[in-house]
Amino acid sequence: MNLCIDQGNSRTKVALMTDEGKIIKDLTYKQFSSADVERLFDLYEITDSIISSVVNIEAAIVNTLNRRSQHFVLFDHMTPVPIINRYESPETLGQDRLAAAVGAKSICPNENLLIIDCGSAITYDFVSAEGEYLGGNIAPGLKMRFTILQRMTKKLPLVEVDENELIPLFGKNTRDAIAAGVVRGVAYEVKGYMRTLREKIVSQDSPKHGFQTFLTGGNAPYILNNVRNSRNENRQLRYEKHLVLIGLNTILVYNKLKKEK
Repeated sequence: MNLCIDQGNSRTKVALMTDEGKIIKDLTYKQFSSADVERLFDLYEITDSIISSVVNIEAAIVNTLNRRSQHFVLFDHMTPVPIINRYESPETLGQDRLAAAVGAKSICPNENLLIIDCGSAITYDFVSAEGEYLGGNIAPGLKMRFTILQRMTKKLPLVEVDENELIPLFGKNTRDAIAAGVVRGVAYEVKGYMRTLREKIVSQDSPKHGFQTFLTGGNAPYILNNVRNSRNENRQLRYEKHLVLIGLNTILVYNKLKKEK
């Protein structure tokens, strides 16, 4: 069994997976330590592990994973991956973005892919049908947009929304106006990327291949229902909660096979 660990800015997401990609168990930690690693190895029959982080990883965590795993991958820009990375500065590309791209490609290997990760920031990444990561963009996340509106103005309040909340087209009070402006703004942003790639890149440059958008990240549910409004967009939009972890598992298995050859 594989232990896949994704350390983000605010949470650490963990999945126990088979080589074939089946998720046996998933966990989320606000704080993650080497003691948690030891506990996972004691509770489950883990043989191999991989960790990716957008923050500095504690040396004790790395040492414990390395000691207790038959095969351990500390994922960074030097780690071999099963797609071609065309980013000009691979050392500055967030490992979570690359892992999500690998995860999406493992699910839809023959399609052009737009991967949207809605976390603290919102990232938009593109992978061609030929398996080339061609870059992406970074934009403020939902919480960041709500916070900036409150901090950069004198009278606007800090607004929070529920992921199941029905967002109006136009707000009839200040609170709803902010909620609609932020959530619908991101939804239209997402649809704009989908439309541009579908019309410009896929239709003109790669008409023989399909197009799929993957939506992931903690804030994805907030905008999912506000994006889906047509049959065509529904077919081309897929929510995958564990996309980064699926990618990490794919990278781990890929490196295990390379080592065995």
